[in-house]
Amino acid sequence: MPIRIVQIQRGDQRRVAIVREPELGLTEFASVYELVSASLDSGATLLELLEAASNTESIGYESIYRGDSDWRLLPPIDHPEPARCMVSGTGLTHGGSARDRQSMHVDKPEQITDSMRMYRSGVEGGRPAEGAVGTAPEWFYKGTGSILRAHREPLTVPWFGEDGGEEAEIAGIYIIGPDAVPRRVGMAMGNEFSDHKYEKKNYLHLAGSKIRTCSLGPELVIGAEFQSVPGTVSIRRDDMMIWSKQIATGEAEMCHSLANIEHHHFKYDGHRRPGDVHVHYYGAHSLSFGDGIELRSGDIMQVRFDGFGRPLHNPLDVSRVAANPVVTIPL
Repeated sequence: MPIRIVQIQRGDQRRVAIVREPELGLTEFASVYELVSASLDSGATLLELLEAASNTESIGYESIYRGDSDWRLLPPIDHPEPARCMVSGTGLTHGGSARDRQSMHVDKPEQITDSMRMYRSGVEGGRPAEGAVGTAPEWFYKGTGSILRAHREPLTVPWFGEDGGEEAEIAGIYIIGPDAVPRRVGMAMGNEFSDHKYEKKNYLHLAGSKIRTCSLGPELVIGAEFQSVPGTVSIRRDDMMIWSKQIATGEAEMCHSLANIEHHHFKYDGHRRPGDVHVHYYGAHSLSFGDGIELRSGDIMQVRFDGFGRPLHNPLDVSRVAANPVVTIPL
């Protein structure tokens, strides 16, 4: 049975809470990282620890979710040292986003781009037999834990950015054990926010287009069902819905198996440093950019997937910082 948890903060006080709609059951743990570390140290499961650490104290979820409480939602995972949290992703795992990327870079309808070739390689070899290694998917780096944003926090188009667009996805949450073996803690909804205009100029700009803030949560699901997960992604502007699409993710909807994605991310020795946290986005089904939508400052991006708790909302913020060059000082 999946269990959903959140991280909340009031002043300098933090708690992990179990979602028991319409309330949150507080636990004794201050962070999910602390909870997972206790599991690795004791050998107890996360569920066993949560049950033992929960008390009778509950607080209402709705006011926290709306932003009307002294408590506020945090991203559902973080690391005491943000630089030890790697945020990354795998793209071109879903047919819809592959078609969107194909249309970004094609000059003639019959032309096959590298994006579509990458997707097709996943269709042909992304689901290897148990014990075998499949074809490598696209992989990208987004940043460290400092780029993660919570429910209701803005996602920012930096002064050097050309646009910002939502990418509604599920992300895997991992911690590397003391034996250098990755442990999957759970999964969470996310908005893997990217600069699609910049990428459209040249597909080699993909790496730079991904180095942006992104959001996660509000809930972390332990034991989530990930075979076929329907959802909805939408954009609101001035209280009006300007775009919405039914989407789906999960292994049945993807060209790569979860095991293959995880293998190709964690095959690098540097990605298995004990104590590190990894947030890895599994790919988007569809993009509003693919339908010609250009987001503006103040637009609200909403992501919802069945079984993953309350929807994730984030406003778009366009940075007004002056475009001054970064100057390096020689020593």
